[in-house]
Amino acid sequence: MSQTDEDPSFFERERDRLSRDITIGFEELLSSTNVLNRKLEEVLGMTKEYETIAALWQSFYQLMRGPTTVDENNEEQTVGLPGTGGHIVSMKQSKGPGA
Repeated sequence: MSQTDEDPSFFERERDRLSRDITIGFEELLSSTNVLNRKLEEVLGMTKEYETIAALWQSFYQLMRGPTTVDENNEEQTVGLPGTGGHIVSMKQSKGPGA
């Protein structure tokens, strides 16, 4: 049983098979990495959209909250608008006619 030059040896066949398996594995890895990259770009794009929406709601909240004043303790006090939950009704005690 002599082996001709055209007939590949077991080692050559196994090497070719393993090379094909490695090539297929790298192609799958590249494809998966590309999918992951696209998903990460989508997530980053969505977070930018959320920042825009959050800024819009923050400005709406500030508008509805109304003007604020600073008291003697350097704390912000909301004057607010009636019906928004920020309106503070204060009662000043008036001195009677004889006081």
